Amino acid sequence: MRILIVEDEVKTADYLQQGLGESGYIVDITYNGVDGLHLASQGNYELIILDVDLPLIDGWGVLASIRRQAQTPVIMLTARGRLADKLRGFDSGADDYLVKPFEFPELLARVRSLIRRGEQVSTPDVLKIADLELDPARHRAYRSGQRIDLTSKEFALLHLLLRRSPEVLSRTQIISLVWDMNFDCDTNVVEVSIRRLRAKIDDPFPTKLIHTLRGVGYVLELRE
Repeated sequence: MRILIVEDEVKTADYLQQGLGESGYIVDITYNGVDGLHLASQGNYELIILDVDLPLIDGWGVLASIRRQAQTPVIMLTARGRLADKLRGFDSGADDYLVKPFEFPELLARVRSLIRRGEQVSTPDVLKIADLELDPARHRAYRSGQRIDLTSKEFALLHLLLRRSPEVLSRTQIISLVWDMNFDCDTNVVEVSIRRLRAKIDDPFPTKLIHTLRGVGYVLELRE
């Protein structure tokens, strides 16, 4: 398994390389956004650990460019611990977000979780409800034959709702299954993500598929 670390703090990068190397991973390091994007674009990595505050191109710019080309799992690594920064990371397509300072065992657990998740993904059939189609293998979504561009988290949320349809999923379930972590109970990340997803797959079309059960959760289904 190859991992790319894009981190401008040399001590941190070396610390990660040593720890991940001892855990059996092949690790490459680069110290700026330009070189990081160049290596990431070659597609030779199962995971990318990406710092936010990078020279030349910052982590947000690198992540945006990566997501235009591939869906390689990305862990954002940064000293910015505010909820707004975490949400920006997830909305931009990050798969996980770890705040410095961190304990290496926690990072390793998150690395293993993301890589294991990727290994478990077989080539599933296209999921379909009404005129909505989701192709997990190609990471594409369509409504009435029209391609819908989704961020990584929007795609994961839609995939979850489709897979579990017609089950009603609670806010807590969605946070756990899509974001793989616990947010503060007063965060509105689920509501915001549902609203953005609706704007893309429901609002432009006459038939609405995402429904809210107040006090219970959300369900994706065709209602007559």
